[in-house]
Amino acid sequence: MNIRTHKIAVIGGDGIGPEVIAEGLKVLAAVSRKHNFVLETTRFDFGGERYLKTGHAMADEDINRLRAFDAIFLGGIGHPDVKPGILERGILLKLRFDLDQYINLRPVKLFENVSTPLKNAKPENIDYVVVRENTGDLYTGIGEFRNKGTRDEVAVQSMIYSRHQVERCVRYAFELMKRKHARNPWRGLTKEERGRALIGKLTMCGKTNVLTYVYDLWDRVFQEVAKEYPQILTDYCHVDAICIYIVESPERFDGIVTGNMFGDIITDLAAVTQGGMGVAPSGNINPEGVGMFEPVHGTAPSLAGKGVANPVATILTAQMMLNHLGEESAAQNIEQAVRQTLKRMKSMLAGKMGYSTSEIGDMVTDNL
Repeated sequence: MNIRTHKIAVIGGDGIGPEVIAEGLKVLAAVSRKHNFVLETTRFDFGGERYLKTGHAMADEDINRLRAFDAIFLGGIGHPDVKPGILERGILLKLRFDLDQYINLRPVKLFENVSTPLKNAKPENIDYVVVRENTGDLYTGIGEFRNKGTRDEVAVQSMIYSRHQVERCVRYAFELMKRKHARNPWRGLTKEERGRALIGKLTMCGKTNVLTYVYDLWDRVFQEVAKEYPQILTDYCHVDAICIYIVESPERFDGIVTGNMFGDIITDLAAVTQGGMGVAPSGNINPEGVGMFEPVHGTAPSLAGKGVANPVATILTAQMMLNHLGEESAAQNIEQAVRQTLKRMKSMLAGKMGYSTSEIGDMVTDNL
């Protein structure tokens, strides 16, 4: 009997990263034994401490080494003694751009016993996914200063997208909706829309009334690709309206697809509605290559070493990684175990959970 093997690059990173990654690996080890596959892990020390010692963030040869893996499991990058932007651009963006991880996938799901600041919101009201394009937009860093340091100084940063970048992201979002509703039809639809043989809804988030070049391209591509998916209802909202609806009526969303900058903003807002950064996972995905999976919460250096950080986001990130690797049964097992664990936790806030970081990892493992 052939046992499935997946090669995982593990980057603990900075701050609480190594602590929460340890709990994610604990759960992954247990679930892999239960579901009969093997995870071969190799650790790398990329992060702030390495940069402070060597003066180097990440080189091209490091990227080439990571290409040999099936996925990257990352705890977080960011160090208080390193100037902002160096690690973010030198490691995180380099990984995303060089490995062409053109999808940032952010599930937004409210679990039972997790508090939300949205009045009267229940788990059935908050259950959607945001597909954020991950390689273009303002993040390319293309721009310039003019007359820098003078009274006439002008700063320019360009929002740039190619049709290729937009189309592959939009197509991924439609395919995701199609797969999602093979299991769970009609999310986000009214009774009338369900009667029209529609199975799900994909909303494009843009700003077509102001960004009349970039989001005109997005809108045209979205409408063209939508013709290939008649079973998926399409919708459009300006980004400012999206922010309103995420708070006022999150149940209207099933899937959202958008550009890099808008996606960055609305997913952090959405994470708060699902209970905060401690329960928000994410994936940076190249469907044809190496994906990188990291929790949303960052490195929280003030909490490092105290054993109080919430590892749930990291464990749910591990679940996303297993889905990406085709281990769907194991991924579902992790979500079930997390649901049971959340019912026993007093809070999602660090230090107020009622359990330590490692105790929560143990509970999830036991609940498998």
